Amino acid sequence: MNTVGQLLLHPHELKDVIQYKLYHERLHPWDLENEPEDVQECYKLLKMTSRSFVRVIEDLNPELRKAIMIFYLVLRALDTIEDDMTIPNEVKVPILNEFYTYLDRDEYHFDGNGPNEKDRLVLVEFNYILREYKKLKKPYQALIQSNCQKMGEGMAKYCEDKQFNSEGIKTLAQYDEYCYYVAAIVGVGLTEIMLEADFINPAIKEHPELVDSMGKFLQKTNIIRDYREDLEDGRVFWPSDIWAKYTKNNDISEFTKPDMIQNALYCNSELVCDALRHAPDCLLYLTCVKDQSLFDFCAIPQVMAIATLELIFRNPEMFKRNVKIRKGTAVSLIYRARSVRSVCEIFLEYAQRIHERVTSDDPNYLAIEIAYGKIQQTVESIFPSQLPVEGKVVSTAGMSYQQIQTLKKRGPNAKNQEQPSKSELVNLYAAFGLSFLLIFGSLTLAAWMMGARFDLVWGDISKMII
Repeated sequence: MNTVGQLLLHPHELKDVIQYKLYHERLHPWDLENEPEDVQECYKLLKMTSRSFVRVIEDLNPELRKAIMIFYLVLRALDTIEDDMTIPNEVKVPILNEFYTYLDRDEYHFDGNGPNEKDRLVLVEFNYILREYKKLKKPYQALIQSNCQKMGEGMAKYCEDKQFNSEGIKTLAQYDEYCYYVAAIVGVGLTEIMLEADFINPAIKEHPELVDSMGKFLQKTNIIRDYREDLEDGRVFWPSDIWAKYTKNNDISEFTKPDMIQNALYCNSELVCDALRHAPDCLLYLTCVKDQSLFDFCAIPQVMAIATLELIFRNPEMFKRNVKIRKGTAVSLIYRARSVRSVCEIFLEYAQRIHERVTSDDPNYLAIEIAYGKIQQTVESIFPSQLPVEGKVVSTAGMSYQQIQTLKKRGPNAKNQEQPSKSELVNLYAAFGLSFLLIFGSLTLAAWMMGARFDLVWGDISKMII
Protein backbone atom coordinates (compact mmCIF):
# COMPACT_ATOMS: atom_id res chain seq x y z
CA MET A 1 0.00 0.00 0.00
CA ASN A 2 1.34 3.45 -0.89
CA THR A 3 2.03 6.19 1.64
CA VAL A 4 -1.20 8.11 0.90
CA GLY A 5 -3.30 5.00 1.45
CA GLN A 6 -1.53 4.28 4.73
CA LEU A 7 -2.14 7.84 5.94
CA LEU A 8 -5.85 7.63 5.11
CA LEU A 9 -6.07 4.47 7.22
CA HIS A 10 -4.27 6.20 10.11
CA PRO A 11 -5.83 9.69 10.41
CA HIS A 12 -3.88 10.58 13.58
CA GLU A 13 -0.66 10.18 11.57
CA LEU A 14 -2.15 12.19 8.71
CA LYS A 15 -2.86 15.02 11.16
CA ASP A 16 0.73 14.99 12.42
CA VAL A 17 2.13 14.88 8.87
CA ILE A 18 0.04 17.90 7.83
CA GLN A 19 0.99 19.84 10.97
CA TYR A 20 4.66 18.98 10.47
CA LYS A 21 4.61 20.13 6.85
CA LEU A 22 2.73 23.35 7.65
CA TYR A 23 4.19 24.44 10.96
CA HIS A 24 7.61 22.83 11.41
CA GLU A 25 10.29 25.51 11.46
CA ARG A 26 13.92 24.55 11.13
CA LEU A 27 16.00 25.69 14.08
CA HIS A 28 19.15 26.40 12.09
CA PRO A 29 18.48 26.66 8.32
CA TRP A 30 21.53 25.68 6.29
CA ASP A 31 22.29 27.71 3.17
CA LEU A 32 24.13 24.99 1.29
CA GLU A 33 24.32 26.94 -1.96
CA ASN A 34 26.78 29.35 -0.38
CA GLU A 35 28.95 26.60 1.10
CA PRO A 36 32.27 25.58 -0.55
CA GLU A 37 32.29 22.72 -3.06
CA ASP A 38 33.82 20.28 -0.57
CA VAL A 39 30.97 20.85 1.90
CA GLN A 40 28.36 20.40 -0.84
CA GLU A 41 29.98 17.15 -1.97
CA CYS A 42 30.11 15.87 1.62
CA TYR A 43 26.42 16.68 1.95
CA LYS A 44 25.67 14.68 -1.22
CA LEU A 45 27.53 11.70 0.24
CA LEU A 46 25.61 12.09 3.49
CA LYS A 47 22.30 12.18 1.63
CA MET A 48 23.28 9.12 -0.40
CA THR A 49 24.27 7.02 2.63
CA SER A 50 21.58 7.96 5.15
CA ARG A 51 18.27 9.61 4.36
CA SER A 52 17.23 9.20 7.99
CA PHE A 53 20.20 11.15 9.38
CA VAL A 54 20.53 13.81 6.72
CA ARG A 55 17.60 15.95 7.89
CA VAL A 56 18.56 15.99 11.57
CA ILE A 57 22.18 16.80 10.70
CA GLU A 58 20.96 19.64 8.47
CA ASP A 59 19.13 21.15 11.44
CA LEU A 60 22.02 20.91 13.89
CA ASN A 61 23.53 23.89 15.65
CA PRO A 62 26.11 25.39 13.22
CA GLU A 63 28.83 24.92 15.85
CA LEU A 64 28.60 21.14 15.48
CA ARG A 65 26.86 20.56 12.15
CA LYS A 66 29.97 20.00 10.02
CA ALA A 67 31.86 18.16 12.77
CA ILE A 68 29.06 15.62 13.19
CA MET A 69 28.57 15.29 9.42
CA ILE A 70 32.28 14.52 8.94
CA PHE A 71 32.31 12.17 11.95
CA TYR A 72 29.38 10.26 10.46
CA LEU A 73 30.99 10.04 6.99
CA VAL A 74 34.36 8.89 8.38
CA LEU A 75 32.69 6.08 10.31
CA ARG A 76 30.48 5.26 7.32
CA ALA A 77 33.63 4.85 5.21
CA LEU A 78 35.07 2.53 7.85
CA ASP A 79 31.84 0.53 8.01
CA THR A 80 31.72 0.25 4.20
CA ILE A 81 35.08 -1.53 4.24
CA GLU A 82 34.13 -3.81 7.15
CA ASP A 83 30.75 -4.69 5.65
CA ASP A 84 32.03 -5.62 2.17
CA MET A 85 32.38 -9.39 1.96
CA THR A 86 34.22 -9.12 -1.40
CA ILE A 87 37.30 -7.63 0.27
CA PRO A 88 39.62 -10.40 1.55
CA ASN A 89 40.71 -10.20 5.19
CA GLU A 90 44.38 -9.77 4.29
CA VAL A 91 43.39 -6.46 2.65
CA LYS A 92 40.53 -5.49 4.96
CA VAL A 93 42.14 -5.96 8.40
CA PRO A 94 45.18 -3.67 7.85
CA ILE A 95 42.91 -0.94 6.48
CA LEU A 96 40.57 -1.18 9.47
CA ASN A 97 43.48 -1.03 11.93
CA GLU A 98 45.18 1.87 10.18
CA PHE A 99 42.23 3.85 8.84
CA TYR A 100 42.46 6.50 11.58
CA THR A 101 46.02 7.31 10.43
CA TYR A 102 44.73 8.11 6.94
CA LEU A 103 43.08 11.20 8.44
CA ASP A 104 46.58 12.67 8.84
CA ARG A 105 47.23 12.40 5.09
CA ASP A 106 46.64 15.15 2.58
CA GLU A 107 44.91 12.71 0.21
CA TYR A 108 43.32 9.27 0.46
CA HIS A 109 40.74 7.27 -1.42
CA PHE A 110 39.88 3.59 -1.83
CA ASP A 111 38.27 1.97 -4.86
CA GLY A 112 38.61 -1.69 -3.86
CA ASN A 113 34.98 -2.24 -2.87
CA GLY A 114 32.82 -4.62 -4.84
CA PRO A 115 30.68 -3.04 -7.60
CA ASN A 116 27.47 -3.77 -5.68
CA GLU A 117 28.55 -2.07 -2.46
CA LYS A 118 25.98 0.72 -2.18
CA ASP A 119 28.18 3.15 -0.22
CA ARG A 120 31.44 2.62 -2.12
CA LEU A 121 31.35 6.24 -3.34
CA VAL A 122 32.12 7.46 0.20
CA LEU A 123 35.56 5.85 -0.12
CA VAL A 124 36.08 6.70 -3.79
CA GLU A 125 35.46 10.39 -3.03
CA PHE A 126 36.99 10.39 0.46
CA ASN A 127 39.21 13.37 -0.37
CA TYR A 128 36.21 15.70 -0.03
CA ILE A 129 35.68 14.37 3.49
CA LEU A 130 39.39 14.57 4.31
CA ARG A 131 39.69 18.22 3.29
CA GLU A 132 36.68 19.23 5.38
CA TYR A 133 37.96 17.18 8.31
CA LYS A 134 41.16 19.25 8.34
CA LYS A 135 39.13 22.48 8.53
CA LEU A 136 37.43 21.44 11.78
CA LYS A 137 38.60 22.70 15.16
CA LYS A 138 41.53 20.67 16.47
CA PRO A 139 39.62 19.21 19.46
CA TYR A 140 36.91 17.89 17.10
CA GLN A 141 39.54 16.39 14.80
CA ALA A 142 41.20 14.61 17.73
CA LEU A 143 37.90 13.16 18.98
CA ILE A 144 36.90 11.93 15.51
CA GLN A 145 40.29 10.30 14.98
CA SER A 146 40.32 8.69 18.43
CA ASN A 147 36.90 7.09 18.01
CA CYS A 148 37.71 6.06 14.43
CA GLN A 149 40.71 4.17 15.84
CA LYS A 150 38.60 2.40 18.49
CA MET A 151 35.95 1.36 15.99
CA GLY A 152 38.44 0.25 13.34
CA GLU A 153 40.40 -1.90 15.78
CA GLY A 154 37.19 -3.42 17.12
CA MET A 155 36.01 -4.28 13.60
CA ALA A 156 39.39 -5.78 12.74
CA LYS A 157 39.21 -7.94 15.86
CA TYR A 158 35.93 -9.48 14.69
CA CYS A 159 37.19 -9.95 11.13
CA GLU A 160 40.09 -12.04 12.49
CA ASP A 161 37.98 -13.94 15.02
CA LYS A 162 37.62 -17.41 13.47
CA GLN A 163 34.94 -18.48 15.94
CA PHE A 164 32.91 -15.36 15.19
CA ASN A 165 33.24 -15.88 11.43
CA SER A 166 32.26 -19.56 11.60
CA GLU A 167 29.72 -19.60 14.43
CA GLY A 168 28.66 -15.97 14.82
CA ILE A 169 28.00 -14.38 18.20
CA LYS A 170 27.59 -16.92 20.99
CA THR A 171 27.06 -15.26 24.38
CA LEU A 172 25.12 -12.21 25.48
CA ALA A 173 28.40 -10.66 26.64
CA GLN A 174 29.83 -11.05 23.11
CA TYR A 175 26.61 -9.57 21.71
CA ASP A 176 27.03 -6.51 23.95
CA GLU A 177 30.69 -6.18 23.02
CA TYR A 178 29.94 -6.38 19.29
CA CYS A 179 27.23 -3.73 19.60
CA TYR A 180 29.67 -1.54 21.52
CA TYR A 181 32.30 -1.60 18.76
CA VAL A 182 29.92 -1.08 15.84
CA ALA A 183 27.45 1.36 17.42
CA ALA A 184 28.06 2.47 21.00
CA ILE A 185 31.43 3.99 20.08
CA VAL A 186 29.51 6.34 17.79
CA GLY A 187 27.52 7.53 20.79
CA VAL A 188 30.71 7.91 22.83
CA GLY A 189 32.25 10.09 20.13
CA LEU A 190 29.15 12.23 19.70
CA THR A 191 28.93 12.73 23.46
CA GLU A 192 32.59 13.78 23.64
CA ILE A 193 32.01 16.28 20.82
CA MET A 194 28.93 17.68 22.60
CA LEU A 195 30.92 17.96 25.84
CA GLU A 196 33.62 19.90 24.02
CA ALA A 197 30.96 22.32 22.72
CA ASP A 198 29.19 22.49 26.14
CA PHE A 199 25.93 21.20 24.66
CA ILE A 200 25.46 18.42 27.21
CA ASN A 201 25.58 18.28 31.00
CA PRO A 202 29.14 17.43 32.15
CA ALA A 203 27.60 15.04 34.71
CA ILE A 204 27.21 12.57 31.82
CA LYS A 205 30.93 11.77 32.19
CA GLU A 206 30.11 10.06 35.48
CA HIS A 207 27.58 7.75 33.80
CA PRO A 208 29.23 6.01 30.81
CA GLU A 209 26.51 3.33 30.94
CA LEU A 210 24.00 5.91 29.67
CA VAL A 211 26.18 6.71 26.66
CA ASP A 212 26.75 3.00 26.07
CA SER A 213 23.03 2.22 26.05
CA MET A 214 22.19 4.88 23.45
CA GLY A 215 24.14 3.05 20.75
CA LYS A 216 23.32 -0.48 21.88
CA PHE A 217 19.58 0.20 21.91
CA LEU A 218 19.70 1.29 18.26
CA GLN A 219 22.03 -1.49 17.14
CA LYS A 220 20.15 -4.30 18.85
CA THR A 221 16.88 -3.06 17.37
CA ASN A 222 18.40 -3.17 13.88
CA ILE A 223 19.91 -6.61 14.45
CA ILE A 224 16.57 -8.08 15.55
CA ARG A 225 14.67 -6.44 12.69
CA ASP A 226 17.19 -7.50 10.01
CA TYR A 227 16.94 -11.24 10.75
CA ARG A 228 15.68 -12.19 7.29
CA GLU A 229 18.01 -9.87 5.39
CA ASP A 230 21.08 -11.08 7.28
CA LEU A 231 20.02 -14.72 6.90
CA GLU A 232 19.83 -14.31 3.12
CA ASP A 233 23.30 -12.69 3.17
CA GLY A 234 24.68 -15.66 5.10
CA ARG A 235 25.28 -13.68 8.30
CA VAL A 236 24.04 -14.21 11.86
CA PHE A 237 24.20 -11.56 14.58
CA TRP A 238 21.68 -13.02 17.03
CA PRO A 239 23.56 -14.60 19.98
CA SER A 240 23.35 -18.39 19.73
CA ASP A 241 22.97 -18.74 23.50
CA ILE A 242 19.51 -17.23 22.96
CA TRP A 243 18.30 -18.51 19.59
CA ALA A 244 19.63 -22.08 19.97
CA LYS A 245 17.24 -22.65 22.90
CA TYR A 246 14.28 -22.34 20.54
CA THR A 247 15.49 -24.54 17.66
CA LYS A 248 15.34 -28.30 17.15
CA ASN A 249 18.52 -28.82 15.12
CA ASN A 250 20.59 -25.82 16.20
CA ASP A 251 19.82 -24.03 12.93
CA ILE A 252 18.65 -20.40 13.08
CA SER A 253 17.00 -20.71 9.65
CA GLU A 254 14.39 -23.00 11.25
CA PHE A 255 12.49 -19.87 12.31
CA THR A 256 11.40 -19.38 8.69
CA LYS A 257 9.42 -22.65 8.77
CA PRO A 258 5.67 -22.43 9.51
CA ASP A 259 5.80 -25.19 12.14
CA MET A 260 8.51 -23.29 14.07
CA ILE A 261 6.80 -19.90 14.17
CA GLN A 262 5.82 -20.19 17.85
CA ASN A 263 9.42 -20.87 18.85
CA ALA A 264 10.54 -18.04 16.61
CA LEU A 265 8.21 -15.64 18.44
CA TYR A 266 9.52 -16.80 21.82
CA CYS A 267 13.08 -16.12 20.64
CA ASN A 268 11.97 -12.76 19.29
CA SER A 269 10.47 -11.77 22.64
CA GLU A 270 13.68 -12.64 24.52
CA LEU A 271 15.77 -10.50 22.17
CA VAL A 272 13.33 -7.59 22.36
CA CYS A 273 13.36 -7.88 26.16
CA ASP A 274 17.16 -7.68 26.12
CA ALA A 275 17.02 -4.53 23.98
CA LEU A 276 14.43 -2.94 26.29
CA ARG A 277 16.84 -3.06 29.23
CA HIS A 278 18.70 -0.16 27.58
CA ALA A 279 15.58 2.02 27.27
CA PRO A 280 15.71 3.57 30.80
CA ASP A 281 19.33 4.65 30.25
CA CYS A 282 18.39 6.26 26.93
CA LEU A 283 15.71 8.37 28.62
CA LEU A 284 18.12 9.45 31.37
CA TYR A 285 20.75 10.37 28.76
CA LEU A 286 18.32 12.67 26.96
CA THR A 287 17.73 14.66 30.16
CA CYS A 288 21.38 15.75 29.96
CA VAL A 289 21.26 17.28 26.45
CA LYS A 290 21.11 21.08 26.64
CA ASP A 291 20.81 22.17 23.00
CA GLN A 292 17.45 21.66 21.25
CA SER A 293 18.93 20.72 17.87
CA LEU A 294 21.22 18.16 19.53
CA PHE A 295 18.27 16.87 21.54
CA ASP A 296 16.34 16.28 18.30
CA PHE A 297 19.40 14.59 16.80
CA CYS A 298 19.68 12.19 19.75
CA ALA A 299 15.97 11.65 20.46
CA ILE A 300 14.60 10.94 16.98
CA PRO A 301 16.59 7.70 16.38
CA GLN A 302 15.60 6.50 19.86
CA VAL A 303 11.85 6.96 19.32
CA MET A 304 12.20 5.29 15.92
CA ALA A 305 13.88 2.36 17.66
CA ILE A 306 11.19 1.88 20.33
CA ALA A 307 8.51 2.08 17.61
CA THR A 308 10.42 -0.51 15.55
CA LEU A 309 10.71 -2.83 18.55
CA GLU A 310 6.96 -2.62 19.05
CA LEU A 311 6.38 -3.35 15.34
CA ILE A 312 8.57 -6.46 15.27
CA PHE A 313 7.63 -7.78 18.72
CA ARG A 314 5.99 -11.20 18.25
CA ASN A 315 5.45 -10.30 14.59
CA PRO A 316 5.67 -13.41 12.37
CA GLU A 317 6.12 -11.22 9.27
CA MET A 318 9.68 -10.32 10.29
CA PHE A 319 10.69 -13.96 9.69
CA LYS A 320 9.43 -13.69 6.10
CA ARG A 321 10.63 -10.23 5.10
CA ASN A 322 12.30 -7.08 6.39
CA VAL A 323 9.60 -4.98 8.09
CA LYS A 324 9.81 -1.24 8.74
CA ILE A 325 7.64 1.37 10.42
CA ARG A 326 5.34 3.37 8.15
CA LYS A 327 6.55 6.71 6.79
CA GLY A 328 3.54 8.36 8.41
CA THR A 329 4.56 6.88 11.76
CA ALA A 330 8.11 8.16 11.30
CA VAL A 331 6.96 11.72 10.54
CA SER A 332 4.53 11.61 13.47
CA LEU A 333 7.35 10.57 15.81
CA ILE A 334 9.64 13.32 14.51
CA TYR A 335 6.86 15.86 15.05
CA ARG A 336 6.13 14.67 18.59
CA ALA A 337 9.65 14.04 19.95
CA ARG A 338 10.50 17.63 20.85
CA SER A 339 11.05 17.42 24.60
CA VAL A 340 12.07 14.99 27.33
CA ARG A 341 8.45 14.68 28.43
CA SER A 342 7.15 13.88 24.94
CA VAL A 343 9.90 11.29 24.38
CA CYS A 344 9.04 9.65 27.72
CA GLU A 345 5.39 9.54 26.65
CA ILE A 346 6.36 7.88 23.35
CA PHE A 347 8.49 5.26 25.13
CA LEU A 348 5.68 4.52 27.58
CA GLU A 349 3.15 4.25 24.75
CA TYR A 350 5.13 1.71 22.72
CA ALA A 351 6.44 -0.19 25.76
CA GLN A 352 2.85 -0.57 26.96
CA ARG A 353 1.84 -2.02 23.58
CA ILE A 354 4.67 -4.56 23.88
CA HIS A 355 3.59 -5.35 27.44
CA GLU A 356 -0.04 -5.85 26.35
CA ARG A 357 0.91 -8.15 23.47
CA VAL A 358 3.02 -10.64 25.43
CA THR A 359 1.12 -13.82 26.28
CA SER A 360 1.27 -15.71 29.57
CA ASP A 361 2.63 -18.84 27.85
CA ASP A 362 5.68 -16.91 26.62
CA PRO A 363 8.75 -17.97 28.68
CA ASN A 364 9.81 -14.30 28.67
CA TYR A 365 6.48 -13.05 30.04
CA LEU A 366 7.85 -12.07 33.46
CA ALA A 367 11.01 -10.51 32.01
CA ILE A 368 8.89 -8.33 29.69
CA GLU A 369 6.75 -7.29 32.67
CA ILE A 370 9.89 -6.28 34.59
CA ALA A 371 11.37 -4.40 31.61
CA TYR A 372 8.13 -2.44 31.19
CA GLY A 373 8.06 -1.70 34.92
CA LYS A 374 11.60 -0.30 34.82
CA ILE A 375 10.67 2.06 32.00
CA GLN A 376 7.67 3.23 34.03
CA GLN A 377 9.88 3.75 37.10
CA THR A 378 12.42 5.73 35.09
CA VAL A 379 9.76 8.03 33.65
CA GLU A 380 8.32 8.51 37.15
CA SER A 381 11.79 9.43 38.44
CA ILE A 382 12.17 12.02 35.67
CA PHE A 383 8.60 13.31 35.85
CA PRO A 384 7.20 12.42 39.29
CA SER A 385 3.42 12.62 39.11
CA GLN A 386 3.41 14.44 42.47
CA LEU A 387 5.93 16.41 44.52
CA PRO A 388 5.85 17.56 48.17
CA VAL A 389 5.94 21.37 48.20
CA GLU A 390 5.49 23.48 51.37
CA GLY A 391 3.84 20.63 53.22
CA LYS A 392 1.46 19.87 50.36
CA VAL A 393 1.45 17.29 47.56
CA VAL A 394 1.46 19.10 44.22
CA SER A 395 0.64 17.59 40.84
CA THR A 396 3.37 18.07 38.23
CA ALA A 397 1.07 17.48 35.26
CA GLY A 398 2.01 19.86 32.46
CA MET A 399 5.33 20.91 34.01
CA SER A 400 8.48 20.75 31.93
CA TYR A 401 11.52 18.74 32.98
CA GLN A 402 13.35 21.96 33.93
CA GLN A 403 10.45 23.19 36.11
CA ILE A 404 10.33 19.89 37.99
CA GLN A 405 14.09 19.96 38.56
CA THR A 406 13.78 23.48 40.00
CA LEU A 407 11.16 22.31 42.49
CA LYS A 408 13.25 19.28 43.43
CA LYS A 409 16.29 21.45 44.16
CA ARG A 410 14.31 23.78 46.40
CA GLY A 411 13.13 20.85 48.54
CA PRO A 412 9.84 19.75 50.11
CA ASN A 413 9.59 22.88 52.30
CA ALA A 414 9.90 25.29 49.41
CA LYS A 415 7.00 27.20 48.00
CA ASN A 416 5.79 26.04 44.64
CA GLN A 417 6.67 28.81 42.21
CA GLU A 418 4.23 27.32 39.77
CA GLN A 419 1.38 28.26 42.18
CA PRO A 420 0.74 32.04 42.69
CA SER A 421 1.06 33.43 46.24
CA LYS A 422 -1.82 35.22 48.04
CA SER A 423 -0.34 38.65 47.30
CA GLU A 424 0.01 37.68 43.65
CA LEU A 425 -3.65 36.60 43.60
CA VAL A 426 -4.74 39.94 45.17
CA ASN A 427 -2.75 41.86 42.57
CA LEU A 428 -4.19 39.68 39.82
CA TYR A 429 -7.80 40.26 40.93
CA ALA A 430 -7.17 44.00 41.41
CA ALA A 431 -5.73 44.29 37.92
CA PHE A 432 -8.70 42.39 36.51
CA GLY A 433 -11.17 44.64 38.39
CA LEU A 434 -9.52 47.86 37.27
CA SER A 435 -9.37 46.62 33.69
CA PHE A 436 -13.08 45.73 33.82
CA LEU A 437 -14.05 49.15 35.24
CA LEU A 438 -11.91 50.95 32.67
CA ILE A 439 -13.41 49.03 29.75
CA PHE A 440 -16.98 49.32 31.12
CA GLY A 441 -16.56 53.05 31.76
CA SER A 442 -15.13 53.66 28.28
CA LEU A 443 -18.00 51.82 26.60
CA THR A 444 -20.59 53.63 28.75
CA LEU A 445 -19.08 57.04 27.93
CA ALA A 446 -19.00 56.21 24.23
CA ALA A 447 -22.66 55.12 24.32
CA TRP A 448 -23.71 58.32 26.17
CA MET A 449 -21.88 60.53 23.66
CA MET A 450 -23.72 58.74 20.86
CA GLY A 451 -27.08 59.58 22.44
CA ALA A 452 -27.87 56.65 24.70
CA ARG A 453 -30.67 57.51 27.24
CA PHE A 454 -29.44 55.88 30.43
CA ASP A 455 -32.11 57.76 32.42
CA LEU A 456 -34.81 55.81 30.59
CA VAL A 457 -32.94 52.52 31.10
CA TRP A 458 -32.56 53.22 34.80
CA GLY A 459 -36.25 54.10 35.05
CA ASP A 460 -37.26 50.80 33.46
CA ILE A 461 -34.98 48.86 35.79
CA SER A 462 -36.45 50.66 38.83
CA LYS A 463 -40.00 49.77 37.78
CA MET A 464 -38.98 46.10 37.35
CA ILE A 465 -37.49 46.02 40.85
CA ILE A 466 -40.52 47.73 42.46
